[in-house]
Amino acid sequence: MQATRLIAIRHGETAWNVDTRIQGHLDIPLNDTGLWQARQVARALASEPLSAIYASDLQRAHTTARAIAEATGAPLVAERGLRERSFGQLEGRTFAEIEAELPEQARRWRQRDPHFAPEGGETLVQLRERIAATTHRLAAQHTGGLVVLVAHGGVLDVLYRLATGQELQAPRTWQLSNAAINRLLWTPEGLTLVGWADTQHLDTATRDETTA
Repeated sequence: MQATRLIAIRHGETAWNVDTRIQGHLDIPLNDTGLWQARQVARALASEPLSAIYASDLQRAHTTARAIAEATGAPLVAERGLRERSFGQLEGRTFAEIEAELPEQARRWRQRDPHFAPEGGETLVQLRERIAATTHRLAAQHTGGLVVLVAHGGVLDVLYRLATGQELQAPRTWQLSNAAINRLLWTPEGLTLVGWADTQHLDTATRDETTA
């Protein structure tokens, strides 16, 4: 059975990553470090035979993806289905502010309650369903090819869980570093993990935030 090779990339760093401020669907640009990371990952993928690049339409992901498209010549398509989890009223707050101002929501979030949705936001179950459906749809269009998905920390967390069978509420023990290279294999039966959190192309420490 033909498979699709996937490279999943978390966008480069933003100022809100540094501040541990929840971005969700808010459209925050890359900072200078993030722009450098985008150039580095683009350089690392320049010789890869890419069939297509799909990126979240939020600018922190799309800017990262555009650097890869310029380096490889692969077509770039904005894909709303690859957006970060919507955090509703939590967006714009720091982790510390959420703990202080909304302790019950903070508790359910920290416990990874799969059915908890911040007001106006998504549950983890809804996020998983969206990412699984989007990945299946995109990968099925390129069987036998190599596709890049440029997205967000929460999206990559779901991809890792789908590929390894980890439950939504299981504690995370894997890295979600900005601009790391993560490789998966897709078939109609699902995802498998090939390689994760390759940061050899980045010569400075990368930030690892749970959500961006």
